[in-house]
Amino acid sequence: MSETLLNPGDTAWMLISCALVLLMTPGLALFYGGMVRAKGVLNMMMMSFVSMGIVSLLWVLYGYSMSFGKDMGNGLVGNPFEMFGLGKQIAADSLFGTIPTSVFIAFQAMFAIITVALISGAIADRAKFGGWVAFVIIWSTAVYFPVAHWVFDFDSGKSDPGGWIANQLKAIDFAGGTAVHINAGIAGLAAALVLGKRAGFGREAFRPHNLTLVMIGAGLLWFGWFGFNAGSAVASNATAGVTFLNTFVATGAAMLSWLLVEKLRDGRATSLGAASGVVAGLVAITPSCSSVNPLGAIGLGAIAGILCALAVGLKYKFGYDDSLDVVGVHLVGGLAGSILVGVFATADAPAGVNGLLFGGGFDQFNRQVIACVAVLVYSFVVTYIIAKIIDKTIGFRI
Repeated sequence: MSETLLNPGDTAWMLISCALVLLMTPGLALFYGGMVRAKGVLNMMMMSFVSMGIVSLLWVLYGYSMSFGKDMGNGLVGNPFEMFGLGKQIAADSLFGTIPTSVFIAFQAMFAIITVALISGAIADRAKFGGWVAFVIIWSTAVYFPVAHWVFDFDSGKSDPGGWIANQLKAIDFAGGTAVHINAGIAGLAAALVLGKRAGFGREAFRPHNLTLVMIGAGLLWFGWFGFNAGSAVASNATAGVTFLNTFVATGAAMLSWLLVEKLRDGRATSLGAASGVVAGLVAITPSCSSVNPLGAIGLGAIAGILCALAVGLKYKFGYDDSLDVVGVHLVGGLAGSILVGVFATADAPAGVNGLLFGGGFDQFNRQVIACVAVLVYSFVVTYIIAKIIDKTIGFRI
């Protein structure tokens, strides 16, 4: 591309979006840190912070190349050696659309960081820090980088088919409902099954030690998520505006619907419910923010808030110890947001696709389901194997 195609406005917005998405991981550390017992808060927060350090290095060495490099066949993974170390990609004339390639690389790195950090909430209070470090390295390499290639690599041509979900299946996942939230949610379930339950699970009340931290963390996540979703437009344009607005209203609807469930079920709404509802709405609108109108975003957010509020109790029914409700919020919210694209999508939105409610039939709905199932199966199986190997070798449980 010619250097004259560089757009300073797009570049400025994407640099801001990079910073916003990076802020989400310290926000997550506060959110998770406040939810655990006092004795585990620093360990919990360090699990997020060390993910920032590890994944940033892996991304430069080979992660970006595996995710966005030339496909090695069948749309499954990019060549890890093609852009190893990112030498040529930082050249002044190297552009991704209208922004420097280096800015796009940094933006996508933030997604890789927070995805693995999300998993830590499912195994809080019982994971060995050294085992977690090994898990971050192996899981990012074997699971996140390939799945990011499936979903986010839109290269499509005879020489490079790109990711199979993005180009062959054509499922809509604007900012990571499958690659980030379903991926992390089902991985959290697999890791929790390997590590087993906390001592006292089902008998003791594991109450959050500091709800102020939880609320601050939720606020930072909501703030940073505008970079997560609107930044995925990779430009300062109308698509960014629509996704920004949809992210805002879907989150509000999810928070209110979660609080309504609490009021009807328990007799009172809670601050933890408000914070959890915010995250549920953010998760659900992530894949769908480019394909729905604001009314659709409100409906989708409200449904996600209800489903996630009900889903967080399933761990007691089925006996898996998902410490901080990664499965109930991220897996269920990611599934709801991804599948409901096939229901609420409208051609008036930037994605230009009609779902069931707008006469589009089951075509897009089926595509969304296939993408969700593929990520679910791959991530669960590979994560379970990784966690089991770590547990049997260096040890994963304290």
